[in-house]
Formats: sequence, structure tokens, C-alpha cells
Amino acid sequence: MQIIIEPHGTYAIYEQIVNQMKNAIVSGELTANEALPSIRGLAAEIGVSVITTKRAYEELEKEGLIRSVANKGFYVCEYNTDYLHEKQLMQLEKRFTEVIELAKQAGLSDDEIRAMVGGLL
Repeated sequence: MQIIIEPHGTYAIYEQIVNQMKNAIVSGELTANEALPSIRGLAAEIGVSVITTKRAYEELEKEGLIRSVANKGFYVCEYNTDYLHEKQLMQLEKRFTEVIELAKQAGLSDDEIRAMVGGLL
């Protein structure tokens, strides 16, 4: 799995790591019981601080997507992909709602919003 960081992106770096790992789990790129890179190894690989990767792993562990095994590292948990996919859809709906509200505040009509979205696809 390759993680790509956008240093000046919309999301914090740890969030970018979390989101990309979640996507890899949903897509099956990362499978249950698969070993993940060490915190230090991942930090060195993608050029971020150990603190950042530690925070990402803690977030994934809190959500029950990965687990820490003492003296062995981190592993992907058995997971419910349907549940994870549903959570992602809920987050997307929330963000779409926020973007649509911003567009309406900017004076765009529904047709203009649809045209803008259609142009991005």
C-alpha cells in the first residue's frame, strides 16, 4: 500500500493517513490480520514525523480497524466492511451538504451547482 501525502492539502497529515488506510481496508488492499509498517517505518517512508504516524495509528486503533500486538507491531483487525463503507458514505453526505450550503451562500442556483459537480466527474 502506498500512502500519498499532500502537505498543503485540506486535511491534516494524520487524517490523510487514516483516510487512505480506511480506503485500503474497504477496497480489500489491506486484509484482516495483515501486518502494517511500524510507526517509525511508515514515518520514514512517507517523510512525516513519528508523532504524526502514531496519531494516525491511534485513531485507527480507536475505531477498531487495527490492533497493536506487543513486541510485534500493528495488524489489520477483522472488520465489517459494510459498516466501514456506511460510515464513509455518511461522512461524504455531510461534506456534500456543507459544500452545497457554501455554494448556495455564494448565490449559485441548483442547476449551477449540478453543472459544477458534473464538470468535475
